[in-house]
Amino acid sequence: MFNNIYKGKKIFLTGHTGFKGSWLSLWLMNLGAEVYGYSLEPNTEPSMFNELDIENKITKSYIGDILDEKMLNRAIQEAKPDIIFHLAAQPLVRLSYFEPVLTYKTNVIGTLNVLEAAKNCKSVKAFVNITTDKCYENKEVKKGYKEDDPMGGYDMYSSSKGCVEIMSSSYRRSFLQIEDAFAMATARAGNVIGGGGFRS
Repeated sequence: MFNNIYKGKKIFLTGHTGFKGSWLSLWLMNLGAEVYGYSLEPNTEPSMFNELDIENKITKSYIGDILDEKMLNRAIQEAKPDIIFHLAAQPLVRLSYFEPVLTYKTNVIGTLNVLEAAKNCKSVKAFVNITTDKCYENKEVKKGYKEDDPMGGYDMYSSSKGCVEIMSSSYRRSFLQIEDAFAMATARAGNVIGGGGFRS
């Protein structure tokens, strides 16, 4: 399906202990990639990450915070990845009302930390930044949003992800126009259900 593009590639995956990150870790391993994960401890009990013993199946698992710049940089420099998938986030709308500072620090500054660490690692060729379909200004219309619709978000989680989209575009234009810079794309993912989703 992917013409073996991941076979033998080193992939650095933030948020690998979460629901989507656990699935992506397994999927990339099955495609022949070396997977290096960086994330906080799983935040559900049980967790797919622990139930499938992903820590001992991937190449290396780093338990750390994307707000810890030194640890993050050290991990990326050690892994020397070809591709970075950035999924780590404060992903909960409800929590964002109670923890707005944590939400913005993690989602905006944390993403900037990962981008900066990637920029400082010469091996990185591609960066996939996973945001959300909630980054759009909610106009309460019965149609899907398009990529050029305005960013917005009523709650702190959604607005933080809108900021991440704007920051990513700015970062691309500011730093990634030179010849040896990595390529970057954002992917605005919707809610996902499936096996291993233990959060109620």
